[in-house]
Amino acid sequence: MMRKKRVLVVGGTGYLGQHVLQGFSEIQATTPCDLAFTHHSNPPPPALLTTFPHLLPFHVDLKTGQGFQAISQTFGPPDVVINCAALSVPRACEMDPAAAMSVNVPSSLVNWLLSLEETNSLLIHLSTDQVYEGVKSFYKEDDETVPVNVYGKSKVAAEQFISEKCSNFAILRSSIIFGPQTVSPVPKSLPIQWIDGVLSKGNTSEFFHDEFRCPVYVKDVLAAILALSKRWISDSKQTKLLLNVGGPDRVSRLQMAETVADIRGYNPSLIKSVSASSVDRGVESPADISMDITKLVQTLGVTPTSFRDGVRLTLSTEVKS
Repeated sequence: MMRKKRVLVVGGTGYLGQHVLQGFSEIQATTPCDLAFTHHSNPPPPALLTTFPHLLPFHVDLKTGQGFQAISQTFGPPDVVINCAALSVPRACEMDPAAAMSVNVPSSLVNWLLSLEETNSLLIHLSTDQVYEGVKSFYKEDDETVPVNVYGKSKVAAEQFISEKCSNFAILRSSIIFGPQTVSPVPKSLPIQWIDGVLSKGNTSEFFHDEFRCPVYVKDVLAAILALSKRWISDSKQTKLLLNVGGPDRVSRLQMAETVADIRGYNPSLIKSVSASSVDRGVESPADISMDITKLVQTLGVTPTSFRDGVRLTLSTEVKS
C-alpha cells in the first residue's frame, strides 16, 4: 500500500492559502493526500478547522524557522509545499524592508526542506507581477525583472534564492487575485468586494485609469497549483518552472470599477477617473504590469476566466453568503 502523499500549505490562513486548502480537500476522492498548513497568527481560525477537520495546523515563524521541526516529527516530510505566505502590502514593505526580506524570501522554509533526508519535494512558490518594471504591456516570463518597490525587490530575491537552492520548484508570478471570501473571512479587504461596497453606498469614488494589471480569478490560481501538484504526485519529473499567472484581460482600476457597476446596475457616474500620479501612496507603483499568459495555458492547460465572468462569479457568491 503506497502511503498517502503529504501536502503542506505555508500561510494556510491567508486568502489564497484557505482557497488552496479547500481545493485539496475537494479532490480527496481522486487525489488522496494528507494536508497540513502553517499559520503565524495564533490560534488558527476555528471556522477553518471545523470546515476541514482533517487539516493539521502548525504554528511557524518564517523569519526564524521556528516550528518547522514539529512538522517533520508530527506530519512527516512533505511531498508538495505551497508557499502562500508573504508580506504583500507594498506600503508596509516600503516602511520595513528588513521584515519584507525576512518573510518574503523563504530561506528558513527552503533550508528546512533541504535538511530533510531522502525527500523529493516540489516547492510551489507564489511570486508577483510586481517583479516587472511596468513600462510596457504583456510581460513574458523571460523579460527582465526591474521591480520599482521593496515588495517587488523582495519577491525577485525570493525567486533567485529558490532557483539557486531548490532542485524542484514552480514559481507562479501572480497578478491581483480576486474571488469569493474564504471559509474564515480574511481581515484584508478583497478587491471586488471593496469596489462593490464603495459603489453600493452611492458615493462617488476615484479610480486610476492609468495602472494596468491582469487580475486573476482565485479558482484559476488554484487550478494551476492543483495541476502542478497532481503532475508531481503522479510522476515526480524534475520541475523547474516559472509561470505568469494572470487573467486573460488587461484592465485598469477604472475598468475594474466599471465592470462591477455594470454587473450590479450601479450609476456609472459615481466612478471618477483619476491618474495614479495624483495620489501619494507612500510607495512607487508600476504603471503597466499586464502579463502574457501563453506559457501558463500551454504548460498546464489552465484557461483563465475572463475578468467579467470572474467578477460575476465573485458577486453571485457574495449575495448568497
